[in-house]
Amino acid sequence: MRELKARYRGSVLGFLWTFLNPTLLMLAYAMVFSVFMKQQMKNYLFFLFIGLLPWIAFSTSVGVGASAISDRRDLLTKVRFPAQVLPTTVVATNTCNYLLSLPLMIALGGYFGIWPSWHSIAFPLILAIQILFTLALSYFISALNVAFRDLQYIVANVLTLWFFATPVLYPPTAIPAGFREIALLSNPMAALVTSYQSIFYEHAIPPLRPLLVALIISLALFWISAQIFERRSEEFAELV
Repeated sequence: MRELKARYRGSVLGFLWTFLNPTLLMLAYAMVFSVFMKQQMKNYLFFLFIGLLPWIAFSTSVGVGASAISDRRDLLTKVRFPAQVLPTTVVATNTCNYLLSLPLMIALGGYFGIWPSWHSIAFPLILAIQILFTLALSYFISALNVAFRDLQYIVANVLTLWFFATPVLYPPTAIPAGFREIALLSNPMAALVTSYQSIFYEHAIPPLRPLLVALIISLALFWISAQIFERRSEEFAELV
């Protein structure tokens, strides 16, 4: 609650930025790909918005989570508490923002005559995998960033490259056939974004294989991250 209240403290529009940020970003990309680069995809604006919302939640969580430990010296040096709370709070805050933006996505779909169907029952599973993957990556990066502060800047640039490697601006069919399967299986966010697109845009159950691989990667990464985080947690107070 503190993070949610503090995010837009002092701004005139306040909580409305939860809706305005993804909307303005969607309009910017829509102008480029619908006007200048002539994307012919039907209801492209809705397709774009479906992918942007989870990506914003993921990238913001990882980007801000990278410095979640190193930026909170006041807590780590004065109060003894589980350091895992800090990156977890960042992920939880951005997940809440994502969920609060869903009505806007549904309204946009309604404008195009596309309403959620029964396929949306897969949404909680997809979201759970995304939260697990995001949390695992945030634990891993935030633990390492305490000793290597340049990592947070490297992560910001990697996220930009990662964004264009994920089918947010384009459908997965735009990926060359020979690389499509490996691109979806090796990139958990590609599997997750295309799954969201399947249930909301295509009204279809998403392919299970990419989701299963994403789940396995997320579980393995979470286990590794938890081990690293636990081993380094005793050094956090000294390093920050």
